[in-house]
Amino acid sequence: MDRRYLRRIAEHHHGGPVGVDTLAAALAEARDTLEDVVEPYLIQEGRVLRTPRGRMLGERGWRHLGLVPPPRQPGQGDLLHGGDPLRGDGPPEDGA
Repeated sequence: MDRRYLRRIAEHHHGGPVGVDTLAAALAEARDTLEDVVEPYLIQEGRVLRTPRGRMLGERGWRHLGLVPPPRQPGQGDLLHGGDPLRGDGPPEDGA
């Protein structure tokens, strides 16, 4: 079931985000089963990320499937680094 779950996100939703109800319907599983049985381990291992917009494959999820994540779209800011350096709105330089 874990591989079916991961493959569904990767192949049909391009890595996400995708809602848990959509996944439950596509996999013919109850939402509660996904949330209580399937997802906890995958989230703990970093294979799936639970975001406000839905579930997404983490880097470890892509590697587990032997797939390469799709390239990021230009202008898609990186929240961990404070912005999009292509637009010049990244974090301030040291000593600036």
